[in-house]
Amino acid sequence: MKKRQRGVSLSGLLVGCVIVAMTAVLGMKVVPDVIEYFEAVQLINKVSRDVGSTDGTVSAVRRAFDKYANVDRIQSVKGDDLDITKEGNDVVISFAYSKRIPLFGNVSLLIDFEGSTAK
Repeated sequence: MKKRQRGVSLSGLLVGCVIVAMTAVLGMKVVPDVIEYFEAVQLINKVSRDVGSTDGTVSAVRRAFDKYANVDRIQSVKGDDLDITKEGNDVVISFAYSKRIPLFGNVSLLIDFEGSTAK
């Protein structure tokens, strides 16, 4: 009795490798921008707690954000891009921006990022 052979054919292996490679390239291009977004959200929460509770002026919040963003290498959001409002005793800081990530040729990925300290 012959046993049936099992396994992956060469064409199936190549298609699988191409899919894995494309996913890896996409991840390597997108992940740094997503990490920068989450760092910016953490930073506006920190600025809101530190500066917003003591000296809640708009210029002080923007200066503090720019100072911290320079240290954390956040380049997509500047202090001038922040929308700063006051709700009750809390300072609410928010931002929104779009990031175009070139993938290959004339194909790119557009991601809209929004962050806020509002609860």
